[in-house]
Amino acid sequence: MSASVAPRYDWATLDEAARTVLLARPVQTVAQRTRDAVADLLADVRVRGDAALREITARLDGVALSGFAVSDEEFAAAHAAVSAELRQAMLEAAGRIEAFHRAGMAQPYAVETAPGVVCERVIRPIPRVGLYVPAGTAPLPSTALMLGVPARLAGCREVVLCTPPRKDGTADPAVLVAAQLTGIRRVYKLGGAQAIAAMAFGTDSVPKCDKLFGPGNSYVTEAKQQVAQGGAAAIDMPAGPSEVLVIADAGADAAFVAADLLSQAEHGPDSQVLLVSDDAGLIARVQDELATQLAALDRADIARQALSASRLVQVAALEEAFAISNRYAPEHLILALREPRAWLERVEAAGSVFLGDYTPEALGDYCSGTNHVLPTAGAARAYSGVSVASFQNFVSVQSASRAGIGAIGGCAVTLAQAEGLDAHANAVTLRLRKAAA
Repeated sequence: MSASVAPRYDWATLDEAARTVLLARPVQTVAQRTRDAVADLLADVRVRGDAALREITARLDGVALSGFAVSDEEFAAAHAAVSAELRQAMLEAAGRIEAFHRAGMAQPYAVETAPGVVCERVIRPIPRVGLYVPAGTAPLPSTALMLGVPARLAGCREVVLCTPPRKDGTADPAVLVAAQLTGIRRVYKLGGAQAIAAMAFGTDSVPKCDKLFGPGNSYVTEAKQQVAQGGAAAIDMPAGPSEVLVIADAGADAAFVAADLLSQAEHGPDSQVLLVSDDAGLIARVQDELATQLAALDRADIARQALSASRLVQVAALEEAFAISNRYAPEHLILALREPRAWLERVEAAGSVFLGDYTPEALGDYCSGTNHVLPTAGAARAYSGVSVASFQNFVSVQSASRAGIGAIGGCAVTLAQAEGLDAHANAVTLRLRKAAA
């Protein structure tokens, strides 16, 4: 395999500056250009609405649309076009996704924190949510399942889904079927940053949403961040170009490791894959396997571009590999180790972890049950993957009786006075006097 594709590095020979460069995401080098382009597009959609959406869709997607909403006839055609085998696979995947997410659902609770003082937390679904399902270089019906299932479990009143149109002006049939399997009926043929703009600001055709969800390329991710910063809509997390980091020991199967690296590399040219190992022989075998497997891929050109910005890193010990991983904070982390669970406690930052030789990342992408909408670009240090809670608001409630304010009011007055907030203190003092009268 050419050294220029997925180049190999020895961590011990790199200084701190070189290590920082090695772990940089490829999209970081074009960030300013992306920010400017997205800002212009968002402003256009915000001002001109549907007219801007039609022009942008024609320019970027190469299709002229008079309307964006998917019709009942299009849904029916999609069901006819999807094979029974694929439909059954989506049903099975949806069932496992629901089982996993239902088990992790938060519950309301109430506690008496003092005699006569009850504090509660109640849970409410976010009323209207917008889901983005990519379909640029490859349609992703699995993402419709990953977003639609927890949105339904959360009880969101209205769910809107946007997905890019194909050249013939239709949406991908599998995406439409997956959406309907989760109960979604409002789907719009809109892609890229313009879809995010439509759901964030609202247009005559597309309703304004309270919170936006879903992965996408660097433009989609930037659009999500800009609308969130501007207060137009909340977002789930930065979920941009896909990435995986594999920590492998000498006993790892090189073919498995190479396949896992390529499964992420084929997502897009701005994806990034990293292998970190303490065994030079394993790295060499993975290089050979990458060359062999790459030649057989339909999306070899895309994977090859991603591999050019990817890294094969040799370390002196596995402990160092985990330090690198925690610094990088990968979207996906595969532990191709002999005792993977014994190393799990060393993982501090990762979107999703895959333990052992027989747990490829592709299982999480599709049907193990966990969610594949995960934080990227190092956001796993502070963000978590999508869950039912992502679609809910958690509201605190408190009530105090006469006895309750008598029990804790003095505490509040003391703290308010210490902060110099006399009106706060007075609001409590007035009640204390009346309660004592």
